[in-house]
Amino acid sequence: MNSRRKFLKNVALTAGAVSILPLQEATAGILNSTTNESGDELKSVRVTGKVTVHGKGLAQVVVSDGYQVVQTDAAGSYSFQSAPQSQFVFISIPAGYSIEKQANGSALFFQKIQKQKQTSPHFFALEPVKESDYKHHFIVWADPQIQKEEEAEQLLSETVPDTLATVKQLNSPHVFGVGCGDLIWDQHQLSAKYNQAVQQTGIPFFQVFGNHDADLEQRSDEKSASTFTTMYGPQYYSFNRGLVHYVVLNDVFFIGKDKEYIGYITENQLAWLEQDLALVPHGSTVVVFQHIPSFTRHFERYPAEKSLGAMVSNRKHLYNLLAPYHAHLMSGHTHFNENIILNDNLYEHCHGTVCGAWWSGPICQDGTPSGYGVYEVNGAALSWYYKGIGLPKETQFRVYKKDEHPDFPGNWSVNIWNWDEHWTGVWLEDGVEKGALVRVRAKDPLSMQLHEGPKLPVKRKWVEPGLTDHMFLFCPSDQAKNITVMVTDRFGNTYTEVIT
Repeated sequence: MNSRRKFLKNVALTAGAVSILPLQEATAGILNSTTNESGDELKSVRVTGKVTVHGKGLAQVVVSDGYQVVQTDAAGSYSFQSAPQSQFVFISIPAGYSIEKQANGSALFFQKIQKQKQTSPHFFALEPVKESDYKHHFIVWADPQIQKEEEAEQLLSETVPDTLATVKQLNSPHVFGVGCGDLIWDQHQLSAKYNQAVQQTGIPFFQVFGNHDADLEQRSDEKSASTFTTMYGPQYYSFNRGLVHYVVLNDVFFIGKDKEYIGYITENQLAWLEQDLALVPHGSTVVVFQHIPSFTRHFERYPAEKSLGAMVSNRKHLYNLLAPYHAHLMSGHTHFNENIILNDNLYEHCHGTVCGAWWSGPICQDGTPSGYGVYEVNGAALSWYYKGIGLPKETQFRVYKKDEHPDFPGNWSVNIWNWDEHWTGVWLEDGVEKGALVRVRAKDPLSMQLHEGPKLPVKRKWVEPGLTDHMFLFCPSDQAKNITVMVTDRFGNTYTEVIT
């Protein structure tokens, strides 16, 4: 069994009034370290600097090295002793200020710490936005995962134009993107193509580390993101837009054996996040981006399967930190679309992928179109939809006629890929409502047609259709002349398809 088939079998797809800890306490056990695992010198230096707006200092801007979290004083200045392991000093971009971009199109909010001297100065100049970012948008690209040149060209020729059209339709001065991990597929030479795609969207992108973005030759997790950080900066950080606080985490932990990893958030990140969130008022909306979902129902669908790489093992500790907030967790990784309401204040969004089922066709394993998430933020409230590449925004489900689902003879079936418990669906005969769609756990018929069996798909034969919880059934009479399927999302938007 090759590694990719094993991968599928095991995971179904690996699946200001707040005080900060005193420096001595915050860095306990850190500053005493002098070497890393390769024997290189690790040096703690004093990081100093200032955050300014048009030359004037800006107070209460959050600054961090990934270990300490401080705020600028009334003059916009800050100073702290960096941890020896720290590579970057970065700011949590405040709401109301522009997101600067690097030459590669990704967000610029960090500077590399210079360890040649005892003090490393870092100055950040911010530019106020011209219009309020109280209302803003973001787009989530999960798993572009390009492995070959032709896939990179497909990203550029299909995904980018579709994204550009979406950005134009949003007609907003405040749109950012998130590459939610697996930006490439182990082939780091294709990062230039991915960066080209990001640049062409015209919006700043924040990048998330995925398992296929790793340096696989490294012997430990600590070194596995070296190439990623060279291009994009810190592996974990935060920023703000409007009333929302955003966090990016790296939840891919390599165990130093082949390509194996687990879904796990390190103590460094949890300790940093605890300090970061201490400056966010309780009750705020917090959005967390990570590659591996904190939780998936895949193992309810496939109870015999076991994997530590499909969801975050120590997720309850993340949930505890997020408990005082209205939180949304954004991920990819699984190559299926799944929305889970974990509790009244915690929502998991696992996105279908840009590459679908690894660039083997137009859909993911669960029948979700290749695509991306689109989010509108109005104050502290989020609304969203899933945008299939090459499909109208209004295409939010797919209908299969009688007997087209081989597992449910006599029935019609519907795949509502962005469904959650607050969606509804009904069917009508000749304009008369007959009943609600009945949810079942099943495979998607198109995925079965394109992916099922050892010879399909031709490009990557190990891809197989997967069970999903967003398939629905209904059974109209044979005498009906027109069948209508009407689906309403959690925000009251109704999508309709009429079949004659």
